[in-house]
Amino acid sequence: MREFPPSAHNQVTLANWRTAPFSSWAFSHVREIIPTADIPNDPSDVWQLKTELRDLSTLAVDENLDLNAYLAATYTDGFIIVHDGRVVAEEYRNAAGPHKPHILMSVSKSMLGALSGILAQKGKLEVSAPVTRYLPEMQFTAWNGASVQNVLDMRTGIQFDEDYEATAGAIIEYRKSTGWNPLEPGEIATDLRSFFNKVTDADGTHQQRFHYVSPNTDLMAWIIERATGTRYADLMSQHLWQPMGAETSAYITVDRLGAPRAAGGMCVTLRDLARVGLLMSNGGMRGTKQVLPGDWICDVMNNGDPEAWNNGDFAPYFPTSNMHYRNKWYVERSDSPMVFCIGIHGQNLFVIPEQQLVVAKMSSRPKPLDPDVSLLNLKMISALRDHFAG
Repeated sequence: MREFPPSAHNQVTLANWRTAPFSSWAFSHVREIIPTADIPNDPSDVWQLKTELRDLSTLAVDENLDLNAYLAATYTDGFIIVHDGRVVAEEYRNAAGPHKPHILMSVSKSMLGALSGILAQKGKLEVSAPVTRYLPEMQFTAWNGASVQNVLDMRTGIQFDEDYEATAGAIIEYRKSTGWNPLEPGEIATDLRSFFNKVTDADGTHQQRFHYVSPNTDLMAWIIERATGTRYADLMSQHLWQPMGAETSAYITVDRLGAPRAAGGMCVTLRDLARVGLLMSNGGMRGTKQVLPGDWICDVMNNGDPEAWNNGDFAPYFPTSNMHYRNKWYVERSDSPMVFCIGIHGQNLFVIPEQQLVVAKMSSRPKPLDPDVSLLNLKMISALRDHFAG
């Protein structure tokens, strides 16, 4: 996409948008590739962030990399640090920019988790209820018997292989149903809610190990819509994006029938992602206004199950950390805990409430998952913890 109209070999398409080098443009232009629904902000009520930029480029991340080299090595598109409510570092690369929403991938799940907490606090959603209370259609699927909380915690006994580099199988059918992959010649178009009916095989019981299944989150969006009678994008705008004081409207990809890809399709600006981090850091408060329920944040921080995590899919990525997963958020348990979000290809939001430290990162890393980069991210956070400790 370096000239317009682009030549064929530079054209970003539905077939290549998640692969390098096309992704470095596509991740900041998703709505030009896939249908989306707008998540409006309120331009008259923006949470203004104070800025006191510092030069942290030479901060050592490890013995071989300073912060600037780390950002380059991890294919960074946008990076921001907020400390004590002030933006102290902010940088954009590739096609990203301060007013361009960038895809969150699975950080979208954490945005759904926050919305679920708000709706539960307002009495619009009961997380202890069975899935089938809201979606009786699911009684013939592998979600039968699961609670809404099981879905939020990724503790459903669903047989689904979350292999991001697979070229065939259920995950490809899933992506086609969401509109993220092109159909093969002669294939009939499907949709997300129809795909759920095909998920009939279990690989365990509910409420056991942490088992990362992205369709859980898309199903949760359907539960939310059914519980409220309102479109997911409108709920996100009404209950989170506008009350938070987002600076820019967000958007989310939708399938051919309008079902949201809540598991990975939300696109937001870097500063607005940092604002979500500030809410988590401030006990859900924006000034004197409670946006996220304080009880829900306490639930995220304290009520996950470390044993379920240790027996689950992602424990190898955090070999030295005491972890749990709750309400679509990750928590590193310690005397100074960290709550955070992860999305493939390098999307991250890290929050250390005790230090009032928020770090948001958007990337177009070629590999969906990379254990080495996951460890490097933790080193980066450790370096920033130490830097701001004084």
